[in-house]
Amino acid sequence: MKSVSTRENRPNRPNRAARAASVARAALCGLVSGYVALAVAELIAVAVRPEAGPLTAVGGAVVDRTPAPVKEWAIRQFGTDDKLVLRLGILAVLALFAALVGVLAQRRRRAASLAVLAFGLVGALAATERPDSDSALDAVPSLCGALVGAGALYVLSGLLAYEAGRPGDPAPRGPGRRGFLLAAGAVTAAATGLGFLSRRLNDTTAADAAASRAAVRLPAPASPAPALPRGVDLKVPDLSPFTTRNERFYRVDTALTVPRLDAARWRLRVHGEGVTTPLDLDFQNLLGRALIERDITLTCVSNEVGGPYVSSARWLGVPLRELLEEAGVRPPSRGGPADQLVARSVDGMTIGTPVEAVMDGRDAMLAVGMNGTPLPFAHGFPVRMLVPGLYGYVSACKWIRDIELTTFDAYDAYWVRRGWAAEAPIRTQSRIDTPRPFARPKAGRVTVAGVAWAQHRGIERVEVRVDDGAWQDADLAAEGPLDTWRQWSWQWPATSGGHTLQVRATDHTGHTQTAHRTGPAPAGADGRHTVVVNVA
Repeated sequence: MKSVSTRENRPNRPNRAARAASVARAALCGLVSGYVALAVAELIAVAVRPEAGPLTAVGGAVVDRTPAPVKEWAIRQFGTDDKLVLRLGILAVLALFAALVGVLAQRRRRAASLAVLAFGLVGALAATERPDSDSALDAVPSLCGALVGAGALYVLSGLLAYEAGRPGDPAPRGPGRRGFLLAAGAVTAAATGLGFLSRRLNDTTAADAAASRAAVRLPAPASPAPALPRGVDLKVPDLSPFTTRNERFYRVDTALTVPRLDAARWRLRVHGEGVTTPLDLDFQNLLGRALIERDITLTCVSNEVGGPYVSSARWLGVPLRELLEEAGVRPPSRGGPADQLVARSVDGMTIGTPVEAVMDGRDAMLAVGMNGTPLPFAHGFPVRMLVPGLYGYVSACKWIRDIELTTFDAYDAYWVRRGWAAEAPIRTQSRIDTPRPFARPKAGRVTVAGVAWAQHRGIERVEVRVDDGAWQDADLAAEGPLDTWRQWSWQWPATSGGHTLQVRATDHTGHTQTAHRTGPAPAGADGRHTVVVNVA
């Protein structure tokens, strides 16, 4: 009997290399389709509004739905780069989804195209459900991008199917691999061109906003900042300066893209409970009022003990109390019906502030200037709100566009809905700036220095101790305004070996920092800052 080769009886299947190449081309098909979908969506978002673009909309939805502990972890790990990391993460997820859909399209072209449309619907819902969305048009960029992407996937996957042919075919049918690569290259080139165009248009918008800011001439304040006493800044190396430069001022917010507004188009509405005369203000109206200039230290509630999210600047703005009084608002202590002021930003952020705190005589303001210049875009240009003595999430609304008077019972602002305290005065805190953790100073006289803050109360005393020894009084810098931090220093006769430095502050009310350490949630971190060093 004639023997039959086992090899000849095997099915005619592609080998592993051919199968891997086929999957790779299918994934490439999906990636190219996703690329053109995103490019189309972002270009259309330029015409609708930049915040409606899928990256910003989906990223904003992710931020809104991320649990507070995860947000705190991201801020600790990535600092001000947390938004960049989020955007890169979203792009990675989109790329993975696109590649998987491309592979699916090898066998189910229609199902894969429908999956792209469904993903576009997610982007559309994310855009229209954002707090700053006030139009169904926000859904258009994601939907249009998904339609184009689904069409591109259907066509490109069809070309791949022609290339593969049927099992047993002597040669590929149709356009073949070259046709697919030409089509994929053309789609990629078109998407790149659309991306370049959207970037140019966005750059033009940003340039208009930059020109608007450059044209601002800040008037002289009717009430200048009090002169700072000599010795308010100790000028110790590595010690935080009394006034933080604009580019070094901390930034913590949920805006994935910094809003760049044209001051000529900016408007502010003041309305709500107890408002007898609603206000509709523009930027020139604010500049024409009597402005105040004050040194104020701001602090973020997400700041850990010893953390970096505290900075001080000289601010110029309109007293917020005067605006509210002009609108007919009375604080609760005088019978006013509203106990909460809700500030809304152009990026959808809502910040709730006690009306009593705004109107109790402190220098709450709508700021237009920072350290002698118009506000930087990252810090709220053209106008932001700030209230001394309160953490930023209940006082410091950037890119403000609306003020509504209401009650705490009737409305929970953004962070309150996520478990943070409705009212949050800044806790008394202190920090060691030098020596740094794990530093290796030489034995002998070592300067230990840092800052302490208790805005709207002021710092009375700072003490330092080494290795749980007796507390030693630090030398305080001259005291500036009560709404600013205070520098301190202490000369340590350091001896060789490992040592633990600890600091505590006492404010003017007599309150001393507690030894019990807690995290930022729900109303600010508490406890004493500790630094470990190894003296050579």
